Amino acid sequence: MITVRKSDDRGKTKLEWLDSKHTFSFGDYFDPKWMGFKSLRVINEDVVEAGQGFSPHPHKDMEIITYIVEGSLQHKDNSGGGTIIHTGEVQKMSAGTGIIHSEFNPSQIEIVHLLQIWIIPEKKGLTPMYEQKVFSTQDKQGKLLLIGSKDGRQGSIQIHQDVNLYSSYLKKGDDLTYSFDQGRGGWLQVITGELQVNDQTLSAGDGAQISGESEIHIQCLEPSELLFFDL
Repeated sequence: MITVRKSDDRGKTKLEWLDSKHTFSFGDYFDPKWMGFKSLRVINEDVVEAGQGFSPHPHKDMEIITYIVEGSLQHKDNSGGGTIIHTGEVQKMSAGTGIIHSEFNPSQIEIVHLLQIWIIPEKKGLTPMYEQKVFSTQDKQGKLLLIGSKDGRQGSIQIHQDVNLYSSYLKKGDDLTYSFDQGRGGWLQVITGELQVNDQTLSAGDGAQISGESEIHIQCLEPSELLFFDL
């Protein structure tokens, strides 16, 4: 079964400096029908204005993945660490026993467009840690490129949970087939473009929860960027 989560039905936070859309319940947005899927707890699509950002705030016992669509995001934390995440880069923060961090758009002229993803870890009390990698557009073309996994295989970032995270750029007419192992499901998040997943059509911002399917067929209707989770 494929259940579509339409972009316009997502929760919304609109501030002078932030335009955020919440696939699942988050912050002041609560919908008991959309509390997450398996270990996937949060998908927030954020657009942060130039020179603005999230002031220091705490996290604990969560795998937090930042995927930059456009622009750059500066990260700082209470350990003294800091880095800038650029377009095409992915950062994983294991919050573990607890960390305080801030995230700002370092540009004074350009927005930053990103997806922030929270995955519930397989166990609590992990030592906080970071990992950041570049995955090129070319490597993602026409296929599902593994960018996150439990064991960090194939150069992916390590996620402390039984999840495989893929990224892809597809051109019009591309098609992919993905097969699930027994008992597993998926979430497909369209970032840009338009796709058909089995008999469902998805546009930018739409998500698809996939349960009880042995495989899915993805056909690209318009040039698209997507994330896909096997959980």
